[in-house]
Amino acid sequence: MWREIYKHRVIYLFISPFFILFAVFGLFPILFSLYLSLHKWDGIGEMKYLGLGQYNYLLHDADFWKSILNTLEIWIISTIPMLFFALLIAFLLNSTFVRFRNVYRVIYFLPNVTSIVAVAIVFGTIFGDNYGFLNFLLKTLGLQPVKWLSSPVMLKVAIAVMVIWRWTGYNSIIYLAGLQSISNELYEAARIDGANLMQTFFRITIPIIRPIILFTLITSTIGGMQIFTEPQVLTNNSGGPEHGGMTIVLYLYQQSFLNHMFGYGSAVAWGMFVIIAVFSLINWKIVQLTERK
Repeated sequence: MWREIYKHRVIYLFISPFFILFAVFGLFPILFSLYLSLHKWDGIGEMKYLGLGQYNYLLHDADFWKSILNTLEIWIISTIPMLFFALLIAFLLNSTFVRFRNVYRVIYFLPNVTSIVAVAIVFGTIFGDNYGFLNFLLKTLGLQPVKWLSSPVMLKVAIAVMVIWRWTGYNSIIYLAGLQSISNELYEAARIDGANLMQTFFRITIPIIRPIILFTLITSTIGGMQIFTEPQVLTNNSGGPEHGGMTIVLYLYQQSFLNHMFGYGSAVAWGMFVIIAVFSLINWKIVQLTERK
């Protein structure tokens, strides 16, 4: 083996920068976080070995389980309408009666490349309790204003709206790529048989692109479990009233960088890893079951 490596040393030399950077900025932080999760450390002083004590405390930490519940609720509120709107937009963009389709594709993808911090600040002014734009519209219509950022339930809705706004266009582009692979002969045959637009959508389009829908569901699950910037900016790192906007990553950030409990923050990170792995495994099993049918 070493002779082969020495023989092709020039090739390995050219590809070595990637592996060096990955080892320094990828592999080492992962391994160090695992090591750190077994210790108590404030980032400056001496580390104190606790073994699995951090994980034992994690399993009994009510705030950690609260953050999991909040994350799941926000994920459910945002993912279902987001994927539905993305599929509907992609279907319309793929239709022949829509003009300027390329312009719409760019417009729908813009939210995904916009700074999420800037977007969160803008949405903070829209959902503001006292001077927000939405409450201004409600007052203009003679309706009572809503405490968007002061109510745990409405705070989750505000965060979910931000997620929907940001990722709908991204998923619609993925769906559009899948729709363009469907033969037009299927649609023409459906029109000849008298199928309307809704029948074509639910009986031809959705069954064919079902693997793509499941793919976006998996990626949305992984992304939904890592929601951070939206609740951080909207709640100013606090998690909001009754910690209604406290997601798993925000809780990790609080423990590590605000409370300076880097060991416990690492344990939270590995707990989040297990949760994401479990959800990904469930989605993968669902994909396998659908492929067998």
